[in-house]
Amino acid sequence: MQDRPVPRHILPVIVLAQLLGTSLWFAVNAVMPDLQRELGWPTSTVGTLTSALQFGFILGTLVFALLALADRFAPRQVFLVCALAGAGCTVGAWAMVRDQDALMLWRFATGFFLAGIYPVGMKIAAQWYSKGLGGALGFLIGALVLGSASPHALRALGDALPWPTLMLGVAALAALGGVLLYLCTGDPPGAVARVTTLQWRALGTVWTDRRVRSSVLGYFGHMWELYTMWVLVPLILATRLQGTGLSWAAFFVLGAGALGCVAGGLVSQRFGSARVAGSLLGTSGLCCLAAPWLIGAPDILFYAWLVLWGISVAGDSPQFSTLTARNAPPQAVGSVLTLTNSIGFAISIVSILLFVFLAETVPLQHLVPWLALGPALGLWALWPLVRAERLSR
Repeated sequence: MQDRPVPRHILPVIVLAQLLGTSLWFAVNAVMPDLQRELGWPTSTVGTLTSALQFGFILGTLVFALLALADRFAPRQVFLVCALAGAGCTVGAWAMVRDQDALMLWRFATGFFLAGIYPVGMKIAAQWYSKGLGGALGFLIGALVLGSASPHALRALGDALPWPTLMLGVAALAALGGVLLYLCTGDPPGAVARVTTLQWRALGTVWTDRRVRSSVLGYFGHMWELYTMWVLVPLILATRLQGTGLSWAAFFVLGAGALGCVAGGLVSQRFGSARVAGSLLGTSGLCCLAAPWLIGAPDILFYAWLVLWGISVAGDSPQFSTLTARNAPPQAVGSVLTLTNSIGFAISIVSILLFVFLAETVPLQHLVPWLALGPALGLWALWPLVRAERLSR
């Protein structure tokens, strides 16, 4: 597959299609302030709807992994169908937005179909880039991190776009992403033949293969910290900012993760994915431990700390996916990545619920350091791959 150069348009198409497809994730979050003002919904509604989507994604990734859908069917076909279905769910959410129960069901269904977009996009990238995968996924996941921060920018822009226009626009963009990837890419030369049976033994490598187990457990430690950090950052910023200033600051802190993904991907091609993932995971863990001193520090140290944390907390994600994709059985890469996403997001929900609950009574400077448990366990699990990488170079 890598004997021939990859056409230059492939990576930009995959990145753009992935970004457009996963914009479904943020459609309701971006318009929630408008809905709360118009419909009188409480602040807790955004957490409920976000959890509904996350649970849908967890169920979807589990189903996709157990049925090996991304390995039994052409990945770009799976991506197209799920992008169109997710877009349809967002239109349904727009049509029934005033019914909170119906909206929750639509968001759950959207999360389910996102399981055919996010992990499948990574499998498509892995097919094309068996070499240089760390760099390719750095750009891919960097774009997704920037998209994850986009609701804060949209809130800062205020009422520039009416919420119905925004929701329908996101649905159209997601559908466009699916069509774009389907029409502008194909099966890479030398791609592994699609399987016709369920891949139970291959899924078991998440635990039985020491290399896969090492990267997967490292990823789980990363997921304990990542999404909870994203939830806590606005609370930390609220100790100094409010309104539009807070929204822009949150966008820049969380969006800085895109820089970490891209830079980490480029550096990994020289130093290796395990060492880059370990360095970034260790840095984000140290940022957690530094919270008691830096939450009350002068502004220059406070904001520098948050930006460094934003860069490092997301920057290791592409390298964990790279390590898992390289070490998983070639015929089941899509299923292993999808199963790993399912378990990782389940861990993130537990972490978010726990830390949000504790934040009501525990001061942030005493709470945030406990997030370092994830990076610490992740580094312990990742160490065999880091050591092997050092010895091989």
